[in-house]
Amino acid sequence: MNTYQHTQPGTVIVVTVSAVCVLFAIAAIFVHLLVISALLMGITAWLFRSLTIEISETRLIWFFGSGWPRKSVPLSEIASAESIRTGFWNGWGIHYTSRGWLYNVSGHDAVAIKLRNGKQFCLGTDEPQELAGRLETARSKPS
Repeated sequence: MNTYQHTQPGTVIVVTVSAVCVLFAIAAIFVHLLVISALLMGITAWLFRSLTIEISETRLIWFFGSGWPRKSVPLSEIASAESIRTGFWNGWGIHYTSRGWLYNVSGHDAVAIKLRNGKQFCLGTDEPQELAGRLETARSKPS
């Protein structure tokens, strides 16, 4: 049973990537190799259309709209969760930042999560205070 579940739509990513996909598809009339680029852009829009974050009784789970990639960590491994703002340069998608891996589909709000082993990562969300608070509550419950 999930104690928290929230899906953030990646509207800007979907609209932007879809528009580029259409442009590539039109340009493919003249340069046939652009069909491959158009297909890749369409797949990208489908994969990253949203980001879902769940907190179960024992795990923090997150995945993109397609269900892939799907990641999780045990709540018992989380040392802290803090609401942050990422910079414009951090962008969207999945990539490495100064705070570890960032998983984000929209906006600049995120939760920075530090694990007991020292590793860090960030989850983009339009509910950063809610998510950070729920993580703090869930990880402090006795097992």
